[in-house]
Amino acid sequence: MARLLIIGTGRAAFHLGHALRKAGNELMGIVGRDGTKAKDLADALGCRPFSLGTALPPADVMVIAVSDDAIAEVAAHIPISDAVVIHTSGASGLDRLEPHADRSVLWPVMTLSPGTPMDFRTIPLVIDANTERARTTVHGLASGLSDHVTALDHPARELVHAAAAISTNFPLYLLGAAQRLLTGKGIDPSLLMPSFAAMAAKAETLGPEAALTGPARRGDIGTVQRHLDRLTHDPELRAAYALLSSMILRGYGHPDHER
Repeated sequence: MARLLIIGTGRAAFHLGHALRKAGNELMGIVGRDGTKAKDLADALGCRPFSLGTALPPADVMVIAVSDDAIAEVAAHIPISDAVVIHTSGASGLDRLEPHADRSVLWPVMTLSPGTPMDFRTIPLVIDANTERARTTVHGLASGLSDHVTALDHPARELVHAAAAISTNFPLYLLGAAQRLLTGKGIDPSLLMPSFAAMAAKAETLGPEAALTGPARRGDIGTVQRHLDRLTHDPELRAAYALLSSMILRGYGHPDHER
């Protein structure tokens, strides 16, 4: 098992920290810019807090769990050592970890929300590395956390990242927009939740093409057009509805609607 330092105090650091400790790794500390947040997470994980830019204890692996834009800056502030340095971003290349020699990626393909630490055994983990030593190290860590480990280079990871945004971020944003439509008319927005949950379950068991329902899937252009008429007060949402309906209609062999 490895001696680990985690740099970061957000959701990724929280969930990975708990999972790595549960897998038997030794957490040497939590490193963060905000001393209070670093102490809170370190206390929760039973290790010591450290400030970025100060002397750090020796470690086999340093995990940088920060926002994509902050990775390079944080990596530049970490003392050069023989530790394997890992970031947790699906969209970022290994070059952001320069000048460290052994660089790797450990990316959970999962939305990490606040709350109870997640069970990583069923979460897909994507790994990448620039040296054999880094590759062996990150694969060992990932295999200790999850039963689903895939090695992908940067272009492939970016594609998976884009696909994940399409399949998870967009539906959730649209759910919020749909609920706001109801709230604006004094209608209980929770009416939409059972069908949203059922949709996700059906997509997993049947596949998205078989699980898809609705007027565009059926080719009911009259209903699609009436929905568009209801959305004239929100041009952006109307445009999104029109485009997605058009894609579904054409994808299932129906004539397109008039926008």
